Amino acid sequence: MSTRQEWEDSEFPILCETCLGDNPYVRMTRQGYGKDCKICGKPFTIFKWCPGAGMRYKKTEICQTCAKLKNACQTCILDLENGLPLQVRDTILNTANEMPTSDINLQYYSQNMDKQLNHGAAVTSYGRVDSLARESLKRIARTEPYYKRNRPHICSFFVKGECKRGEECPYRHELPKENELIKQNIKDRYFGTNDPVAQKILNRTNKASKLKKPEDKSITSLFLTGIESDITEKDIKNFFYAFGEIKSVVIIYKSKCAFVNFATRSGAELAVEKAYNNCNINDHVIRVQWGKPKVQGPKSESTSKDASKSEQTPSYNQLTYSDLSKMVPPPPPGAPGTQPLLYPSQDPTYLGNIPAKKTRN
Repeated sequence: MSTRQEWEDSEFPILCETCLGDNPYVRMTRQGYGKDCKICGKPFTIFKWCPGAGMRYKKTEICQTCAKLKNACQTCILDLENGLPLQVRDTILNTANEMPTSDINLQYYSQNMDKQLNHGAAVTSYGRVDSLARESLKRIARTEPYYKRNRPHICSFFVKGECKRGEECPYRHELPKENELIKQNIKDRYFGTNDPVAQKILNRTNKASKLKKPEDKSITSLFLTGIESDITEKDIKNFFYAFGEIKSVVIIYKSKCAFVNFATRSGAELAVEKAYNNCNINDHVIRVQWGKPKVQGPKSESTSKDASKSEQTPSYNQLTYSDLSKMVPPPPPGAPGTQPLLYPSQDPTYLGNIPAKKTRN
C-alpha cells in the first residue's frame, strides 16, 4: 500500500468537455483523500458536480496520475483529445500498453511515474505519433460534446413496476436494453481490453472504405456533414474541383452540412472514391456521402385535370383580337334570367355615381 505522503491532493480535476457539462458556472464539491483510485488503489481527491439541468451527479473515478499516463478523463475514462475509448486510440496509433496490470506492480509503477510527472518529465508518447495515424484518428473522432451520456440512470423501481413518484422521480423511466454495451468495466476500459464500446467502433471502421454507387445515374451530388462556420463555399470548391466540374455548392450552416453538385457522374464518382474517409477542410474532418434524389410524389387527379383545362383554355393574355371580337358581352342588368338590381350602385350606367335625391325647398 502507498504511504500517506504519496496520496494525491489536487485543486481541480482533469475532465473532458462532455463530463464537465455546458454550464460555465458549475459548482463542485471537493473531498481530500475521499476515495481510492480504481486503477492503482491510491487515495486521491474526489470531486462531485452536476453537469446540467436534468442530468445526474458525476464524480471522479481515477487519480490524476493514472489519467495523465493515458491522457484520459478522470470520470468517463475516454481520450481527452478525440473523445474515443482508449482501446480505439491505442489500436489506431499502434501504441503498446507498458503499464503492469497486477496490483503491487501497478502501485510501484504509479509511484515512479508520479515522481517523474512532478519533475516535469514527459512520460507519454501520445504527442509524438505518426501524422498518418493521427489523420486516421481524426476521421472517427467525436468533434462535439455528447451530453446524452450525462443522463440519469434508469429507475430500478420503474423496471419492477413499483415506482410511485411519477414525474418527480430523478431517474429515467424506461426499460433497459439488453446488449453487450452494458457490460463495461473501468479497468478494461483503462487498459484497453475487452471493451465492448471500443470493439463496436473498431468493427465499424474496419469495413470497406468504399461507398456503394447509387443505381440512379442522374445522381451527381454529394452530401457533406461536419461543416463548421469557418468553412466557406470557396474552401469546398478548392477541395473538390480537382475531381470534376462543379455546378454549385449549397451550405446549410444551421445543420452543419453541405451539398456539392457535380456536372458529370464521373466527377462525382471520382470525388467519392478519393474523399470518402479522407476529407479534411480547414482542419475539420468532413464526412462524404452520396446525395439522394428529390422525392416526386404522384400527382392527384384534380391537379392533372386542372392542368389539362389550363392547357385547353387559353388565358386572357393569350387571346387574339378575333377571339375577343367573338366573345358575347354580358347581358344588361335587369334582363330576364339575371339577378334583379338591389342597389343603384349595381347599375353600370351610373358608373359608380349614384344620383342625389331631390329635396323639397
